[in-house]
Amino acid sequence: MPKNDASLISRHDLSIALALLTRLPVKVAHGNFDRTANAAWAYPLAGAVLGAFAGLAGMAALWIGLPPIIAALLALAVLIITSGAMHEDGLADTADGFWGGWAPEKRLEIMKDSQIGTYGVLALLLSLGLRTAALSEIFAGGAVLLPVIAVAALSRGFLPAVMAALPHARTHGLAHSVGRPSRQTAVLAAGVGLAIAALSIGALALLALIVVGLVAFFVGTAAHRKIGGQTGDILGATQQLGEIAVLLLLIP
Repeated sequence: MPKNDASLISRHDLSIALALLTRLPVKVAHGNFDRTANAAWAYPLAGAVLGAFAGLAGMAALWIGLPPIIAALLALAVLIITSGAMHEDGLADTADGFWGGWAPEKRLEIMKDSQIGTYGVLALLLSLGLRTAALSEIFAGGAVLLPVIAVAALSRGFLPAVMAALPHARTHGLAHSVGRPSRQTAVLAAGVGLAIAALSIGALALLALIVVGLVAFFVGTAAHRKIGGQTGDILGATQQLGEIAVLLLLIP
């Protein structure tokens, strides 16, 4: 494949998305990383893969007779392990930075710090608690695998939109190295997320897409006001809050 390939879709894009968003042992040729921004349309596909692993873990737990709350915790554990907790880390850093600093420069400095503060701890506790409780209710209602796949895909489907809409708040870092996808790529990513959700949860998919879109809009607006753009932490926070919102929506 030629370097700097500008085509909208490539057969390497899912591998690139998996390499960026997961800890799965995926090999990507060095030259294909020139497509990191264009490959963002495949983020929902990477999410669906993670959701499948987590959903299968939940199904296995229920099959051996464990209660829904334990199945939910195990599913979340698999989701966190396979994703490398990168989105949870982004949520914690964003919470610390947004509420721990009074100026954009100070907020960015706090977000870069590897140590977690009070706001970050509270954000993680609330995130894990809400996701566990919602998943437990969903599992108790009889649906396991498909809702988890839908949520994991949709919550990553609007990340390219945030990347495309906002400038980089830093001149370095993972988000900066990935680049900014085109509007076409962002629209395609949302469409792929919607398609996966429609196949998984049916008519609720469109409402779920709207909910995730609103979450992405509000997080992006806050990021633009507080730090002047987006970072990898902002994308992680967007994913986490989108996931929570859709899980709450799917509670029977």
